[in-house]
Amino acid sequence: MDISSSGKVISSILKHDSKQTSYKIALVRAINDVALSYPDNRNYEHDVAIPIRFLAEFWVAYYYPFVDPVAPIYQGKRPVRNGEQSRDMAFRTELTAFRALWQDHFGGVNNPADGFYAINELRLPRNQITYPPNLQNTYYSALKSIAKTIEMPIRYAGPAGQEWSIFEKPKRYEMIAGHVVALPGTQPRDLCLIIPNELWQAFRNLSLWIEALCLHEWCLFTERITQDSLINLDRGDIYRLLTARPDNRRPLTWERNQVDILLMEGHQFQCPWTQKVIHGGVDYDLDHILPLAVYPINELWNLVPSDPAFNSHKKRDRLPSASSLHKAEPCLTQTYNLYIRSIKLEPVLREDVQLRFGDIKGMGFPQSVAQAVMSFVYEIAEARNLAQF
Repeated sequence: MDISSSGKVISSILKHDSKQTSYKIALVRAINDVALSYPDNRNYEHDVAIPIRFLAEFWVAYYYPFVDPVAPIYQGKRPVRNGEQSRDMAFRTELTAFRALWQDHFGGVNNPADGFYAINELRLPRNQITYPPNLQNTYYSALKSIAKTIEMPIRYAGPAGQEWSIFEKPKRYEMIAGHVVALPGTQPRDLCLIIPNELWQAFRNLSLWIEALCLHEWCLFTERITQDSLINLDRGDIYRLLTARPDNRRPLTWERNQVDILLMEGHQFQCPWTQKVIHGGVDYDLDHILPLAVYPINELWNLVPSDPAFNSHKKRDRLPSASSLHKAEPCLTQTYNLYIRSIKLEPVLREDVQLRFGDIKGMGFPQSVAQAVMSFVYEIAEARNLAQF
């Protein structure tokens, strides 16, 4: 199966497979987002193992807008069985409970984009421990329920009535290690979806088209679902919910304090975009290399001191171009080199790099991180066709 054939398989799942829920659409969208989230996995020889829990995290973000405790938006038919109306989604109860606790934690903030914010907060151990135990437990209960549910569209993707026709049955990574490529953070006991190599390359090469088709089909599907009488939705409303992205609610106080300490010790940073020298007493922004509007990532490799005027007026939500990144490489390397001189920042940077890029090998660690980050941004820019500077 070549990439062209793989594209037809993906299109068939989205457009022609029978659907009682939006699960199959969510599955394809999650695989697509995972392929984009781990850019170093560019092999052309081996199948790829995706832990089901990675897909489940994206499902939390996708379905979060539809589980408003007050105004739920249904994602499937709700037939009456044994005198009771069944749930549209197997995990609605658990995910609704998590959203209710999340909103309460932030003083009642009702933001449909908070699913993306939540999964990026709770996947980082240093952020996770700042949340109450009951919220963490409710989140993992939702993830567990979603992970179990995901096995259904994996099993029935493809022609009606056929099981495991597109994907094989998920397996524990420890049973397939050595025969597949694992994504960074994969654990031996992780239950994994195996993506054939040709299909993985299709997701990488056709990312923008796949995302657009997922959103289109999801909007059409949800528009056809009968909602409660007080809910009046059209496909435009659904599209806005599916594409909502969070603001930068997490204050970067801790990270900025550590950078300030380095500056007070006499170290100097350079803005990667203007090459302006940043030293003690000079104002600076802690800039997201990959903007939050693209991916809400507060991992330390994505945060660099920068010229506030340029960040506010020129960069904003745009991605650095290939030429901008080439000029920025020495400054990025210098920044990561200073981070590893900090007792507090060094373990955080290594942890965040490990989660996103896996083991960094080859040249010195700071330069290797800079090149991994540049590669990541290249991949995002190419796949998403976003504005650049």
